[in-house]
Amino acid sequence: MGKKKGNKAAASSDDFLQTLEDFTSKENWDKFFTLRGNDDSFEWYAEWPQLRDSLLPLLQDSSSSSSSSLQILVPGCGNSRLSEHLYDAGFRDITNVDFSKVVISDMLRRNIRTRPELRWRVMDITKMQLADESFDTVLDKGALDALMEPEVGTKLGNLYLSEAKRVLKPGGKFICLTLAESHVLALLFSRFRFGWKMNVHSIAQKRSNLKTFMVVAEKENSVLLHEITSAFDLLSLGRNDSQGSGMREALESENQIRRDCNNGSDLLYSHEDLKLGIKGDLTELTGGRRIKFTLGGQGSNFSYRAVLLDAQKQTEPFVYHCGVFLVPKTRAHEWLFSSEEGQWQVVESSQAARLIMVFLDSSHSGATMEDIQNDLSPMVTQLAPRNDDEEARIPYMMASDGIKKRDTVHEVTSSLTGKVVVEDVVYESAPSNLEDLSPSSDLAFRRLVFERTEGLIQSEALLVEDGDILEQSQKEKTKNVSQLKRKGNKKQNQEPSRPLMRVSHDYLASSYHTGIISGFTLVSSYLKKAESCGTMVKTVVIGLGAGLLPMFLHGCLPFFSIEAVELDPVMLNVSKDYFGFTHNDRLKVHIADGIKFIRDITNSEASSEETSNGGSNGDSTAHNTQGGTCPDILIIDVDSADSSGGLTCPASDFIEETFLLSVKRALPQHGLFVVNLVSRSQSVKDMVVSRMKKVFDHLFGLQLEEEDDVNVVLFGLCSESVISESDIPESAVILEGLLKCQRLETKQSIIDATKKLKCWK
Repeated sequence: MGKKKGNKAAASSDDFLQTLEDFTSKENWDKFFTLRGNDDSFEWYAEWPQLRDSLLPLLQDSSSSSSSSLQILVPGCGNSRLSEHLYDAGFRDITNVDFSKVVISDMLRRNIRTRPELRWRVMDITKMQLADESFDTVLDKGALDALMEPEVGTKLGNLYLSEAKRVLKPGGKFICLTLAESHVLALLFSRFRFGWKMNVHSIAQKRSNLKTFMVVAEKENSVLLHEITSAFDLLSLGRNDSQGSGMREALESENQIRRDCNNGSDLLYSHEDLKLGIKGDLTELTGGRRIKFTLGGQGSNFSYRAVLLDAQKQTEPFVYHCGVFLVPKTRAHEWLFSSEEGQWQVVESSQAARLIMVFLDSSHSGATMEDIQNDLSPMVTQLAPRNDDEEARIPYMMASDGIKKRDTVHEVTSSLTGKVVVEDVVYESAPSNLEDLSPSSDLAFRRLVFERTEGLIQSEALLVEDGDILEQSQKEKTKNVSQLKRKGNKKQNQEPSRPLMRVSHDYLASSYHTGIISGFTLVSSYLKKAESCGTMVKTVVIGLGAGLLPMFLHGCLPFFSIEAVELDPVMLNVSKDYFGFTHNDRLKVHIADGIKFIRDITNSEASSEETSNGGSNGDSTAHNTQGGTCPDILIIDVDSADSSGGLTCPASDFIEETFLLSVKRALPQHGLFVVNLVSRSQSVKDMVVSRMKKVFDHLFGLQLEEEDDVNVVLFGLCSESVISESDIPESAVILEGLLKCQRLETKQSIIDATKKLKCWK
């Protein structure tokens, strides 16, 4: 893979991307190679003149006696000339595989006479029909990079690396030529930990701004964990070079993990690590053994986070020798399942000698429990302890979804949003910060759910008794009873009425709302100055939802002037009718396209500046029929109608560089831009962060840990001068003084969240 040659030499990598579109699609590659023909080779990066001096010594240093007998596998070979160059350099035993029948046929025709010993096979590199331990070298030139598409996450990459490790002989080498994107390195380094020696080389490039790195992993017979070494000075990678600095950061981070592990710290192991015996013989029970690990890979449809626990008292009579306990996403953050102490309580109640606790997440939302059990079954069997009773079954237990009671309040279908559901739920256990609120009765919450993102709660609010309505209701009831008595009605036993409930707008049930407001710490000095001067702080929220965030800001920050922008008028009706949303002079709603709304503000401001510079005597303040003046704070909180690209929130248009530039132009120097980012794909999150770093002078992030690394709130600042992380505690105190929250626990949760704010630029 690489650059076009001949008359097309000037074509850029962008042309390749537009031609191919999806690196993981067999049909796209077939079309691509058909269009190019068998004589037009394609070297994505690292051409032979630059690669030769680094690669040949590694191959010649192999344990094989001669280069001609070295067995080399080239997965995802494409129509690269790499194998031809190796053949001409004396390496004869080379097997090339690719899932494109078109390119394999072309390469066979091209080489059958001049290089007859080269082998070409049509094969999917994620499930290769090749014998175990049959190759001395697996030489990957861009194959792993191509498999790591954001839409598929790490699944294909994991499958492929499992195959590469399987077919390598002891002492063999996996040589990976890569552009070293962060999500690729994260997978690559973590999959070659125990029993592998790793080294990284930098390949000199000509006529390209892209660096190519060569990562070499040598298979050992031991299970030692080595630090990764580099064949070049890490300090030579310039800090302004994103590729170089990314490699340096990845190496430093991975080596720190390896040092910590060798010093006794806990580590998230893989299933493969455990099968190597890293944590002892798993066929034997060891009282009190607890191992965090990941499941999934070859032959599995899903990946899972899991904990293996051997009962602390192995003398107890057990009902099961091994059991599986499934924890749904909605309950994974609870103390009982997230803490070590709580997990041991689950083990005790399960009556299993070994319990494998498996945590489900959003990626499993479309699967039935039968699908999950069928997927887990072969892997769990490998993890079960030795048992004399060969027919003993492994039971599957599951925590409920944590909801004791669920009532559907309203359903409506919108042409823009699809099916919208409003439901009232009572949880089996109350949130920790509300446990003392109503000890004698169950707390109820009202939730907004979109069918298109079934596993995601769009909005959630606490329901409380409405004192005003209740008092009025009692007066009406007393009046009616008096009238009945005067009319001689003898009926005395009236059925007690249910308490009338309303949404509480001074409690934040959604953790990301808490995170958004905690970021106001970054501009708290300006907010304090505005409040002192009686200046209104204009805040624009793109995405109304249930209206909970605008209502909270309206109530707890009385010097805020809030404008919510919502594309779907159905959502405005839902927020009014079921979530108590109201608007006034300080809280307005626009039914409009959020992208256009911000661009109209930018254009209006630009026109105002031109008028002002032209000497107009009129008011130079920018106005717009929708947007008005520039906001001080802009919050993006909209979901994506299409999350197939790995982005659940916001819609992709809101993180395009052109829109981000419009935002920066619309904000003043003291302005704050907030994005609620939801994605399971690390590469997608890295892409969004990279774009925001490019546009904004400073970037802060807040990771919501309880959301399993899916939800992160990003804060972009326009000013060159900004507070440092060390100043955040002092700035948080200012924000705390500005918040007029009736519930102290709500204010405290916001201030606690400020401790998670991290400076990313």
